[in-house]
Amino acid sequence: MKYRNKILAALATVAAIALLAWSFAPRPIEVETAAVAMQAFETTLDEDARTRLRDRYTVSAPLAGRLQRIELREGDAVEPGALVAVLNPLPSPLLDSRSLREQQERIGAAEAGVQRANAVVASLRAARDRAQGDLRRTEQLAGQGFVAAGKIETDRLAALVAKKEADAALESLHVAEHELAQARAVLATIRGGAGQAGVALRAPVGGRVLKIHLPSEATVMGGAAIMEIGDITRLEVVAELLSSDALQARPGLPVRIERWGGPAPLQGRVRGVEPAAFTKISALGVEEQRVNVLIDIQSPAAEWAALGDGYRVGVRIVTRSESQVPCVPVSAVFPLPQPPANGTAEVAPDSRAAVFVVDSGRARLVPVTIGARNASVAWVQAGLAPGAEVIVYPPTTLDDGARVARRQR
Repeated sequence: MKYRNKILAALATVAAIALLAWSFAPRPIEVETAAVAMQAFETTLDEDARTRLRDRYTVSAPLAGRLQRIELREGDAVEPGALVAVLNPLPSPLLDSRSLREQQERIGAAEAGVQRANAVVASLRAARDRAQGDLRRTEQLAGQGFVAAGKIETDRLAALVAKKEADAALESLHVAEHELAQARAVLATIRGGAGQAGVALRAPVGGRVLKIHLPSEATVMGGAAIMEIGDITRLEVVAELLSSDALQARPGLPVRIERWGGPAPLQGRVRGVEPAAFTKISALGVEEQRVNVLIDIQSPAAEWAALGDGYRVGVRIVTRSESQVPCVPVSAVFPLPQPPANGTAEVAPDSRAAVFVVDSGRARLVPVTIGARNASVAWVQAGLAPGAEVIVYPPTTLDDGARVARRQR
């Protein structure tokens, strides 16, 4: 009996020791994991922006007079040369000799403006023809395999810009011609006396009435703004980027225009970056240097016909785009500490980051080379193979070689 009790006591002691050993044995650290996936990767500059008319025209009084009540309202469509307002002459000073002399000089200035506009139109048309000729030659050479695809895209963009500039110069010529016609009409009214009909103010371009400054009948001074007219189909997007970000917004980069109110994002392209920055106070009271980045809307006009002048939108300027590259969640990447003491892992000279990879139930510290990162994923240029399992949000207590277990979701 005593021998049996000794055996039971020994067994109980062994069981207690085993239980204590199991209780104090290190447990695997629960971690979340994600696989290295081949996917599209891009980096963007995200910013709020607003729409703006590329060309805005102000109809103003050529001289002092009595403005008749304007029948038009904001949003009304007008044709080029359409009557938008009538300015009746005052008994004086429209009839004195000084006003007559001033109006004659104003006609001379308007004629000079027409000649200058004609010269600009001729110059820009020549530049347009040259750009189109360069594009045709580039396309011919590309068909023979002598020119890269990037050169064709650059020449197409240059030809498009030259055409737009020539069109804008032609509109400016029309404005100058209308201003000359208005000045001559005023002179005819002055010479004809107070009984002559009033001065007809006409729309310099076709479009819509944006704003009416003086809707009611009133006496106005020369140069007073009466209304603003613009072509609502010639919209652009203006994004105020930090000056450091604006350096990355090169002309020609694609842009996605979001949060504009439509069902799908619009496609755009950076047309240019203004050369001068300006100071803006942020919501936190910090002074920032901002730069206007000009974006052309590339989507068909029918898709954004509801957009108007001054509307708020969101833009994503794509600064870099890769089709299929290995990516990991950005939360799995952390700054690389000192090289492992055991010397088992070699650190590449250009590696400054690392991840933990799950290998046979243990965490392995793997140095990686990060090409770029955005808000959600990081592009791994070297160090990981597609399909490898990395640890997301690695805890600070995790060491190289530690046992890990996947957390059950």
